[in-house]
Amino acid sequence: MSRIEDNLALARRFWDDLYAHRFDRLGAYFAPDAVYEDVPIPAGRAVGPAAIVRKLTIGLARVERHVHHLRRMVADDTTVMTEHTEDWHFDAAHVVSLPFVSVQVVTDGRFVLWRDYSNIDTLLSAAPAWWLEHVTTSWSAS
Repeated sequence: MSRIEDNLALARRFWDDLYAHRFDRLGAYFAPDAVYEDVPIPAGRAVGPAAIVRKLTIGLARVERHVHHLRRMVADDTTVMTEHTEDWHFDAAHVVSLPFVSVQVVTDGRFVLWRDYSNIDTLLSAAPAWWLEHVTTSWSAS
């Protein structure tokens, strides 16, 4: 396989594990000094596998399920870009679709940088109050 194919395969495995909420597997995808940035929320930046997995767990673990709609992925020797939509199923009354683009930079088979670009208000304006309180309280405890 080429490096491009390897990078695409890495990103696909990561998305599969993330949306299946297999949080125990996620840290292995990141280099020790990897950075995750949810670009619309600068304070949500996380550095290192443990901090990244903690952030993901806070945001996603209490959500009943996520449905991932992969639109397209493009890659070169160092970067994978993914256009996708997440359906956040908080409960039967709260389902939110969030379209976004992710950029992941790969070095030696691990992500060193991951940035998500979205209109975060799409999620925040429709999410249930219990989730917003949980995320705000948990992130501020960091």
